[in-house]
Amino acid sequence: MGILDDKRLLITGVLTDASLAFAVARLAQEEGAEIVLTGAGRGMRLTERTARKLPREVEVREFDVASAEQADNLRNYLSSTWGRVDGALHAIGFAPEICLGEDFMAAEWSDVAVAMEISAYSLKTVAEVVAPLMTDGGSIVGLDFDARFAWPAYNWMGVAKAALESTSRYLARALGPDGVRVNMVAAGPIRTMAARSIPGFSEFEDAWGSRAPLGWDVHDGEPVARACVALLSDWFPSTTGEMVHVDGGYHAIGA
Repeated sequence: MGILDDKRLLITGVLTDASLAFAVARLAQEEGAEIVLTGAGRGMRLTERTARKLPREVEVREFDVASAEQADNLRNYLSSTWGRVDGALHAIGFAPEICLGEDFMAAEWSDVAVAMEISAYSLKTVAEVVAPLMTDGGSIVGLDFDARFAWPAYNWMGVAKAALESTSRYLARALGPDGVRVNMVAAGPIRTMAARSIPGFSEFEDAWGSRAPLGWDVHDGEPVARACVALLSDWFPSTTGEMVHVDGGYHAIGA
């Protein structure tokens, strides 16, 4: 028996088999969950192709978090297919290129607004899809990159992640009375498609490799997936509004 037996989970953010969301989806299936993946726009074909690499066949649904119509369609699909949802993984983030790099002052509000909507407000959008279907309580887990600090080149994505973290706490407060838990997993740097869009990503790799007391492998998403699956299970029934670091201990070590 797996810790997710009989659980029904919505997994966002799978693009390639290097995606952290893919590692979560694979482990969730291995632990007994039934899952639905979502994709959006030009990435939809990538998601569909990568879904075939999972242990069991899954449905892939279109879900652009900026589209209220697609959010409604996804909720209606989950309601008619499953009736009940037990958990969801938020693994969604995007910022225009000008929001990243070393010139923090370059981005205009129109650029930052996109980063905030897709990377932070979308957690509330995911909650709007699944929370009404969490009739027996449930768990929403978001993938994060610790936003307590100003990182090189991360710039406005870091600001969006700070908003994501705050959103998770307010959602935890709002949804807790219905038995819905909302937590973040702050992962160390993993070499995903999203990471490759960050200028100077190698600086993150070098820092983690020399400072994380447990070590860190930028190619291994399994530790992050295990934390997410644990939070999606019933093993943390009284944990919400939390940020769990899965980064080899980097966050706890001073310069």
